[in-house]
Order: sequence, then structure tokens, then C-alpha cells
Amino acid sequence: MRKGVTIWEPSNVYDSAILGEGVSVGAFAEIGPNVKIGDRTRVGKGCFIPEGVTVQEDCFIAPHVCFTNDLYPPSGKENWKPTLVKKGASIGANATIICGVTIGEHAFVAAGAVVTKDVPDGEMCMGVPALVKGERKHA
Repeated sequence: MRKGVTIWEPSNVYDSAILGEGVSVGAFAEIGPNVKIGDRTRVGKGCFIPEGVTVQEDCFIAPHVCFTNDLYPPSGKENWKPTLVKKGASIGANATIICGVTIGEHAFVAAGAVVTKDVPDGEMCMGVPALVKGERKHA
């Protein structure tokens, strides 16, 4: 475990998960085996992040975000696909991220979106399935 990591109880963080400095994991979250979470990333309450997911630094994963790692569950591992969330991306509450996608640097996924395709750097997506709607808006 790195300096400044906070894991709120009860949560399940696998021993093989790698959490960077200053990471915060909300209560009732599950961080699976071999997951990598970069420095200063916040993972909200009730998130599910399974094996195969990498989240880079300075990201925000809102409460109840669910990542998948199996295209045809339960398939064993033959249909598992890696997922990447790049630096500075934000994912809104209750979004579902289907495995095999990349969410670009500083991209934004709206609350409740179901992401089935890559989100380009700096873009915003929303809806079911999520569609890119233009550049990310900053408050």
C-alpha cells in the first residue's frame, strides 16, 4: 500500500491490486485482483472494478460505477478484455463500462451511461449506449 491511501470500510481490495499515492476508495467498493489505480484517484462508494481494469492518475470514479471484464459471462477468461481509464478522466455515478474500451485523457462519462466504445481524449459521452456528445465541459 502506498502513502496516503484511504480505504473506507467495508470494502474488498485484493492484495494484488496496486493503489497509487493518495488514492481514496469508498465504502462497499470492490477492487479486484491485479487492478491498477493511479495516484490521487478517487473511487466512490459501491464501485466494482474487476481484474483487467487500469485507472491512471487523477481520475474520478463516482459512486456505483460498474466495470466489466467478460464480454460473454461467464466464459472463463477467454473472452476477458482489458479496460483503460486514462489520466484525469471522470466517470459519473451508476455508469457501466463494458470491457475492452479506453476512456481517454480528461474524458467525461455522464451518470448512468453504458460505455460500449472508446471515448476520445477530452470528449464527453452520455446515454445508453453512450454516444460522444462533444468536448468535456469544465465547471
